[in-house]
Amino acid sequence: MYDKRIVIKVGTNVMTNKANRIVRPVLQSIVKQVAELFDENIICVLVSSGSVIAGREVLGRIKIKNKDQKRQVYSSVGQPRMMRLYYNFFRDYGLQCAQVLATKRDFNPGVHRENMITCYEGLLSEGVIPIANEDDAVSVTKSMFSDNDELASLVAELIDADMLILLTSTEGLYDGDPEEEHTRLIKTVHVNQNVEKFVNDKDKEEGEGRGGMASKINVAKGAARKNIPTIIANGNRENVILDIVRGKEIGTLITAD
Repeated sequence: MYDKRIVIKVGTNVMTNKANRIVRPVLQSIVKQVAELFDENIICVLVSSGSVIAGREVLGRIKIKNKDQKRQVYSSVGQPRMMRLYYNFFRDYGLQCAQVLATKRDFNPGVHRENMITCYEGLLSEGVIPIANEDDAVSVTKSMFSDNDELASLVAELIDADMLILLTSTEGLYDGDPEEEHTRLIKTVHVNQNVEKFVNDKDKEEGEGRGGMASKINVAKGAARKNIPTIIANGNRENVILDIVRGKEIGTLITAD
């Protein structure tokens, strides 16, 4: 029905500013690009972070001390707020979106996985843009994804996507510290290349995304092995999604070829 299916993961560090607040123009830009691709007969699935930050914006500091419970509360409050933003932006471009929450066990072989496939296929057949996120309200310990990078790769496999795009706050994978003068961007990575040695992820503060470059390389290699080419790129770059889909050399491409 569609020429291509693309899964796009939008990380927390893409959609927030230095004050850890959601930047609406960033979300609007992503939606605009997805809408433009839709007009070109390319349908996208968004895997969107941001619910914890969005919840914390509403509630501020709370009394709960337990880290997992705090995440559950923030996410439960923030998730409908994120969907309201997406709903309004997609409506501006004449499109509908839908929320699809999941835990890791939903992707295990069996009835839950089949139900997930049925849901996604139904939404895509109707031209509705699925917006996926972890179901933080019930997802704890063994049912948690390592991060939304992992969720994005599982969704890409589930719907047999033609491409996976992981949007982050850097241009891609570098052969050293991106802030160093002589560091260069690695444009292509093959699944058997040892590029993990270049990664030095920094500790995350509360509310920031759990994923880092090591996670992105890991899931990107896994997706590439399943014949889903994956691109890690800067989500704040103008028209980054459109440029990637249209074949421009942007970010770091992980491929099995």
